[in-house]
Amino acid sequence: MNKQVVDPGILEKARQWLGDGFDEETRKQVSEMIDHDPEGLTEAFYRDLEFGTGGMRGIMGPGTNRMNLYVIGMATQGLCNYLKKSFPNREKLSIAIAHDNRNNSRLFAETTAKVASANGIHAYLFEDLRPTPELSFAIRHLGCQSGVVVTASHNPKEYNGYKVYWEDGGQVVPPHDINIISEVRDITRIESVRFDGDQSLIHQIGQKVDEAYLDKLMTLSLNPDLNRKHGNIKIVYTPIHGTGVHMVPALMKRFGFREIISVPEQNNPDGNFPTVVSPNPEERAALTMAIEKATETEADLVMATDPDGDRVGIAVRDRDGGYQLLNGNQTGSLLVYYLLKNLKEQGKLKGNEFIARTIVTTPLFSEIAEAFGVKTYEVLTGFKWIAELIHKKEQQEHFVGGGEESYGFMTGSFVRDKDAVSTCALIAETAAWAKERGLSLLDLLEEIYVEFSLYQEHLINIVRKGKSGQEEIEAMMERFRHQPPESLGGSEVVMLLDFKTGISYDLISHMRYDITLPKSNVLQFVTADGSIVSMRPSGTEPKIKFYFSVRRKVASREEIKSATEVLSARIATMINDLQL
Repeated sequence: MNKQVVDPGILEKARQWLGDGFDEETRKQVSEMIDHDPEGLTEAFYRDLEFGTGGMRGIMGPGTNRMNLYVIGMATQGLCNYLKKSFPNREKLSIAIAHDNRNNSRLFAETTAKVASANGIHAYLFEDLRPTPELSFAIRHLGCQSGVVVTASHNPKEYNGYKVYWEDGGQVVPPHDINIISEVRDITRIESVRFDGDQSLIHQIGQKVDEAYLDKLMTLSLNPDLNRKHGNIKIVYTPIHGTGVHMVPALMKRFGFREIISVPEQNNPDGNFPTVVSPNPEERAALTMAIEKATETEADLVMATDPDGDRVGIAVRDRDGGYQLLNGNQTGSLLVYYLLKNLKEQGKLKGNEFIARTIVTTPLFSEIAEAFGVKTYEVLTGFKWIAELIHKKEQQEHFVGGGEESYGFMTGSFVRDKDAVSTCALIAETAAWAKERGLSLLDLLEEIYVEFSLYQEHLINIVRKGKSGQEEIEAMMERFRHQPPESLGGSEVVMLLDFKTGISYDLISHMRYDITLPKSNVLQFVTADGSIVSMRPSGTEPKIKFYFSVRRKVASREEIKSATEVLSARIATMINDLQL
């Protein structure tokens, strides 16, 4: 190969991986890339994996831009160094560690425990795979200063990831994430990583934490009597080969739901996800087998959780006997309405409650909350920002629930990340409450639309892989930043919110306003008719996302079908206006 094809800095980084600190197979693979695969070498070493909205995530393989035990080791060593600086007077430091079903997840979790223990930090390692929200719970339950979960969430099988949490149970936010990365960058030699674990500091955890977690989740139920009364609601549930396989059915049964129907082919934890193309509950294909099972058994509800058990997709039986998928905004709106309606009826709203949503989540959350006299806070994309908000407000205000459009929701404050385990149980409870009123979940959603507004949201993902793809995405963002559209969907663009600069521009009056949220590479266009288009590069995947939100008032449920067609046409026009 012509060595000049590869950037000299990349080549130098790669050659460091030929040293004695790396195992023979890794050295062999890197040597092969140096000699014969300049493109693969560049992709593997052109950058170091960093923390995005969902932590550190990448394709598995050798290299600084890949997930492997050395990148895991360096990240953990940096985390340990930072923990010691952050808690200098703490006699005992500890970290909780969990993992999902992905290939190498157990190896990476054990590596994390070894490095932590070698640095004198107690490691509480789950005995087997566990949902991400249980890891968040375990941190506070065990009094740990940090936590790590090895997962790539809903990504394809080639991926794995590493999410870091702080002592409040939430994922790390600035300055912690930046400082941890700084500590990692200071590790210039793999020999600086202490892989020689101290077994006396590694503690296996499991059933006791499970029981404590489930006991806490049980306190979220607002209508246990109705759950028991309508416990014969048929629910098909699939973990899509992931971590929800035990905890989700266990909690729903404790809530009172007796008819939990499994999809046996998808119950076995398997990092190759043999029955789906992608284990992403946002995609209808991932629910195909569950919907087939529901059709066979005439089930009322279908639920599917992603591999690490923090997001859930649902399908609801419609009036024709088929199954309609609800998106994350619709499911979240049902839950916000159910929680606030019942808390008010039970006299539990005291005036200091709040809900949270991300800036790309439906504004319907806010409309519902306002009707019940409850505040809504908007945060950047990623549940770590909701967790940070809870931490800041917990002495003055009470968090009821919050969610994001990407199928994540969280209720209560003892878990500080989206939690599909509790969400599945609360969806079932909402269905039981609706049934008591003679409604299905679809009927209830339509009633919400009539009472507030009919919202329709749409998401477009544009995938651009590798170094060149990252550059293309950056160029796309800059083009829209400096050349915003004049109109979208036939309505004038009146506001441009640039979260990267922290400035909101009124395009009519030319006034500028400060955005109080942390800076992030997100653009948002607001039109005169209230439509919103947001765009942001994904923090964990090689894609740029475009979010569309439109709304229309409807006077009756009969108007919803025609109004939906109007809104769909408006979104299609917007997409054409942006030339996507």
